[in-house]
Amino acid sequence: MTPQPRDAAVHGIMLAAAGYSIIACADAAVKWVLPQVGVAGVLLWRGIVGAMVVAILFRGRVWPKNRRVVFGRSILHAAVAIIWYVAWMRGVGLADSYAVAALAPIMMTLLAIPMLGETVGWRRAMSCAIGFCGTLVMLQPGGSLWRWEALMLIVAVVGMAISRVLTRVLARTDTAAAAAFWLMAAHIPLGLLALPFFEVPVSLLPTSWGSGVALLLFGCANAMAHILFARAYGLAPVAALAPLEYTVLPFGAVLGYFLFSEIPAWTTWLGASIVVGAGIYNLHRERIRARERRAAQA
Repeated sequence: MTPQPRDAAVHGIMLAAAGYSIIACADAAVKWVLPQVGVAGVLLWRGIVGAMVVAILFRGRVWPKNRRVVFGRSILHAAVAIIWYVAWMRGVGLADSYAVAALAPIMMTLLAIPMLGETVGWRRAMSCAIGFCGTLVMLQPGGSLWRWEALMLIVAVVGMAISRVLTRVLARTDTAAAAAFWLMAAHIPLGLLALPFFEVPVSLLPTSWGSGVALLLFGCANAMAHILFARAYGLAPVAALAPLEYTVLPFGAVLGYFLFSEIPAWTTWLGASIVVGAGIYNLHRERIRARERRAAQA
């Protein structure tokens, strides 16, 4: 059943939350298989499998209307993915990389003001500031995470925040299918261009059933997650969805521990509790605003 406008924001939050849980599992899969196929390999697998999944699900109805924004956003997102994969190849843990990514909600909320004309109340602004403080705790300036890969990830997070805001822009003109398909497809040319610069450790093709399944699940999961994201950003404002970026932190910590024996520092746990708490509060505020809109329309 299609949600009523007054409930659209809450519905969008639920879709985005599902997307983030899927993307955390996809990230774990790609981090596991990266040592085999390398950066260029995972870009190609993500692009080919993900684009095929979207095209099949929507029967090829993926041609965009706002082509300039669709293609620009897609290339930007694929370029951000390259930085993320390089960082993981160089040993940055899932939870640690998500700690840096926690900067994205603050950037998204701020970028939504000039790019989308959205307004942010003082309560949301305060929760973003608290989340930023939690991120500083996790980044540990001068500590183990304060390395050049973390600085590189900060640049990637800026690009990711812009990509998220552009998703909201595209929701005004284009379908979730078009937004997701071309984002996946953009990984193919960038993967081909990356081949001369990134050595393939073993083979572009999986050498075991496990790695083959991981690559297929990685591509499918990314396709589904970005369909959900595109739909969510068409229903809810950026300020309401931005704090959900924090929800991948606990997923990253658990998956990193069980799959890669990564044990985040106590400061990562402390910072995670701060930013997750800020995100939950923002979700609470959006529910209150939804009830206020219902009361005003009654």
